[in-house]
Amino acid sequence: MPTFKVNDISCNHCVQAITQAALAIDPHASVAVDIANKTVQINSDIDASRFRDAISEAGYTPE
Repeated sequence: MPTFKVNDISCNHCVQAITQAALAIDPHASVAVDIANKTVQINSDIDASRFRDAISEAGYTPE
């Protein structure tokens, strides 16, 4: 399960945008965004690099 540190998460809008970006890659993925810890956890069988790219395209900076 990939976990990304995304330091530019700051609000529920960020959570929604990142979740939508991840679900566009895998509609069946489980996505957990933690605003306080600035992390995104995605449970999916799809390669993590595709999610990293989707988060970047949504305007965020995954590490």
